[in-house]
Amino acid sequence: MQTTQKLVVRGIPTEHVQALRAGGPDAHGHAPQAITQNAGPCRHCLQPIAEGRAKLLLAYRPFGHAQPYAETGPIFLHKGDCERYEADALPAWFVRLAPALVRGYDANDWIVYETGRVLPGAELADACRDILARPDVAYVHIRSRFNCFQCRVERG
Repeated sequence: MQTTQKLVVRGIPTEHVQALRAGGPDAHGHAPQAITQNAGPCRHCLQPIAEGRAKLLLAYRPFGHAQPYAETGPIFLHKGDCERYEADALPAWFVRLAPALVRGYDANDWIVYETGRVLPGAELADACRDILARPDVAYVHIRSRFNCFQCRVERG
């Protein structure tokens, strides 16, 4: 079922990123680690980080509080400044996520089980629209095949 649901795609909040870049604690209470290996996307600007460029590696929990469905996993951030991604479409490179995981969450941050899907990156936008068409879904998370948080998608 394809819908015309408009999307709002955002990287993680700038205030949180600034605190992490200043050495603030990650989801496990540790300071982010500065590394140069392992290229990956920045979860703030949602753009790939070039191989060899300084980045931060840290544990991230994309929820405001701990609860049974509040998954925590590794993410990368640019070590230096970048602009938060905020748009009505997924970044173009998301089509290369193969496969990707999507799932909807309700207003209490609980997974809406029937929404979970594993699919190619080219199908992510339509899947997000379909999931957000459900009245019991407040937002969607996109994760990599390794279950690493990529971004949050909301209704436009």
